[in-house]
Amino acid sequence: MTTSKAAELVRRAGDPQRATFLELFFDLVFVLALAQLSRGLAEDLGWSGTFRTLVLLGAMWWVWSSTAWLTDRTDPQRPVIQALVIATMVGSLVMAAAVPEAFGDTGLIFAGAYVAIQLGRGLVLVAVLRGHELQRTGVRGLFWYGLSALPWIAGALVDGTARGALWAFAVVLDHTAGRIGFPTPGAGRTPSEDLVISGEHLSERYRQFFIIALGELILVTGLALSSSGFAPDGVAAFGVSMATTVLLWRIYIYRAGQVLAEAIAVSADPVRLARSASYAHLAMVAGVVAAAVGDELVIAHPFGHTPPAWIAVILGGPALYLAGRASFEYAVFGRVSRSRPIGVLVLAALTPAMLPLPPVVVAAAAALVLTGIAISDAARARGRPPEPPSPPG
Repeated sequence: MTTSKAAELVRRAGDPQRATFLELFFDLVFVLALAQLSRGLAEDLGWSGTFRTLVLLGAMWWVWSSTAWLTDRTDPQRPVIQALVIATMVGSLVMAAAVPEAFGDTGLIFAGAYVAIQLGRGLVLVAVLRGHELQRTGVRGLFWYGLSALPWIAGALVDGTARGALWAFAVVLDHTAGRIGFPTPGAGRTPSEDLVISGEHLSERYRQFFIIALGELILVTGLALSSSGFAPDGVAAFGVSMATTVLLWRIYIYRAGQVLAEAIAVSADPVRLARSASYAHLAMVAGVVAAAVGDELVIAHPFGHTPPAWIAVILGGPALYLAGRASFEYAVFGRVSRSRPIGVLVLAALTPAMLPLPPVVVAAAAALVLTGIAISDAARARGRPPEPPSPPG
């Protein structure tokens, strides 16, 4: 492909910045991925199950996030980029299907699909961007994903703790490489100008993924209600779960979730802000996955004894979400509302008192904490002009 044709694949000033229908189509795979992760966590609420869920979530998130950055820098209306996104979607679907037994019989399928996505994307970018400065991005990706392929595949060939350790190392390696700009011998580090981003596009992509996470929460909640046979206690627990879902959405969208695009536009370092927002969203999504597990347990068993592991997800999911939301708020406004850390501390302080109480009461306590935060947000905004974004320098 000539330099002029390669340049046509790169976004230019004035190009449409809204997310495309193809990207929304791509996101649908992650409804299944998050549902599989929450189901796996529900089946093993111990430390090992939590660790494995985080490793798999880290891998799935990196596939989604790197694709979002790809379509932010290139034009997703071009056929070759569309084909690349669709191929990534198919590979992601294979990964999602392999999640339940990723630490068992389907480990090689999961790792193989991940490696194929990352290396395949790099090879295509090197080929189609030949002669363009952005071709070096593909070269850097090939180098680093080639390195991480070793622990991914090696981990798939062993079992138990060794697989977990190797895959955790691979996830950390990939994320760290991205944060430091994929420094590569002969190609250098990715310069900021090669990561020029559209605040409107990327902020919309993050919002869309968060909505996908809430969609998974609604899916799990609805299926749990159906399985309960609409028993009165199950319906009551369903009401608490839906209230929690609405509150998670309300706290997200007010107000950092509304002005991320503006924050990126006025930031002195938009790339750093976008990366901070990415990991804040990862923490929030992890919290939603844990909350989905808690909701499923509460609807299925609203009364009776509440095991400590259940309390950990019922209260810990919202706490992790609030921690991610606080980080997101700091990235956008350079400060954190007191209600966020206070909410995390209250949820932690409530934990011992919840041990003798039934699951639905524990879930109601979490919902009350979130309600207090939502009320605090509304009270702070009443009678005041909207706060403009002011990301830290």
